[in-house]
Amino acid sequence: QLQLVESGGGLVQPGGSLTLSCATSGVTVDYYAIGWFRQAPGKEREGVSCISNSGGSTNYADSVKGRFTISRDNAKNTVYLQMNSLKPEDTAIYYCAAPLDYYCSGFRVFPTVSWGQGTQVTVSS
Repeated sequence: QLQLVESGGGLVQPGGSLTLSCATSGVTVDYYAIGWFRQAPGKEREGVSCISNSGGSTNYADSVKGRFTISRDNAKNTVYLQMNSLKPEDTAIYYCAAPLDYYCSGFRVFPTVSWGQGTQVTVSS
């Protein structure tokens, strides 16, 4: 079964940067589209970014376009989320999940979706 573990979260000042990692194991992930989601206290989970199995297709929430970059290294079974120009409203627990829509046309997860445990990102001065 697919397992995912997020890391890289922490406390950063507004305008700063963080890189999150999603390490996968259990099955070969080459054919999985993987997404990043986040959930702030009292708010619903929202899709942040998605990357196709090959990395050829990506999708970003409007709120993070131009600031976040998703990438993957299938040889390392890892997906990354580079977050730049962070804002206080980016504060949330960030989760990775798979599988998502094959071409990342949205943030749909399949019934068999697996989630990581989450990593906290706090943006504050």
